[in-house]
Amino acid sequence: MIAFLTKRLMHAILVMLVISVIAFAIQDNLGDPIQQMVGQSVPESEREALRERLGLNDPFHVQYLRFAGNAIQGDFGYSYFYREPALDVIARHLPATLELVFGATLIIVLLSVPIGVYSAIKPRSPISRFFMGASIVGISVPVFLTAIVLIQIFSIGMKVTLFPEGTAWGGWLNATLSTQGGMPSFGRGQDLVHVFGYWDSNLFSAGGLRHLVLPSIALASIMLPLFIRLIRAEMLEVLQSEYVKFARAKGISPWRIYFVHALKNTMLPVITVGGVQIGTMVAYTILTETVFQWPGMGLMFLDAINRADIPLIVAYLMIVGVIFVITNTIVDLIYGLVNPTVKLTGKPA
Repeated sequence: MIAFLTKRLMHAILVMLVISVIAFAIQDNLGDPIQQMVGQSVPESEREALRERLGLNDPFHVQYLRFAGNAIQGDFGYSYFYREPALDVIARHLPATLELVFGATLIIVLLSVPIGVYSAIKPRSPISRFFMGASIVGISVPVFLTAIVLIQIFSIGMKVTLFPEGTAWGGWLNATLSTQGGMPSFGRGQDLVHVFGYWDSNLFSAGGLRHLVLPSIALASIMLPLFIRLIRAEMLEVLQSEYVKFARAKGISPWRIYFVHALKNTMLPVITVGGVQIGTMVAYTILTETVFQWPGMGLMFLDAINRADIPLIVAYLMIVGVIFVITNTIVDLIYGLVNPTVKLTGKPA
């Protein structure tokens, strides 16, 4: 275990090193941070003095080595726009993103497992065919379009007039399909509960949860169809295995076979893919947070690019890289618990 964690720590350091080099290499293409920091009336001499004071005129290797030396001490630089440490800015926005990812993950787990298992147990039923067709549509629709549709239906409201109003059935269908809206679709609201430090949570109040619903559904729409199809495919394969046939021959309850014996082995590849995808969702929050103006790391990163806030961009990319490493480490630990024949050192059990 110690050797495994040490190896992953080295991976995290390597990831941060590579990301920081790449981020510094492209900084000249992101714009001029001085232009974003000062007004148009500031003379060129003062701009040049500020550039010199910030070290922006130094060669690439000098800037990078200075940053790396400070980063080893936990200093990732000061944000040009916020005029405070970049890590403090990220720490202030990180809880919003993590809560959004948590809400989306919860939706994915609660829906994908029962739908995927049912679709494998009864692959030819109309309900299973509907879910498979809907999953294809879900994979094809981009997250920003899903978010806009959710805002139109559940926040703004939608009046349906497709069916003839003069008939009882037409009026009933129009009324049933119409929505009144009213769901929050902008920001985190005012009903936040302070937990500790920079963490103000939406999870502990009814108003906060209402603000979290639509962004979480939009973010979950990216991965939900993938997991439904993955669980269905793995479950179909497991149900054809010899031990499942033997369990049926012994007269074990079908539901025990499905949800105890088969589902456990079905989840092994799902856990592997899920760890990568959960980390990916942190990056996907950029579009979701932009549409809903959710004040998380994704929206912060997009604003940092527009402002050419180099220290904040580099710090964000490095933190996301570390999140990927931590997520995959946790997944490997869970995988070892679910499947004891797998050793974390990579040697066969």
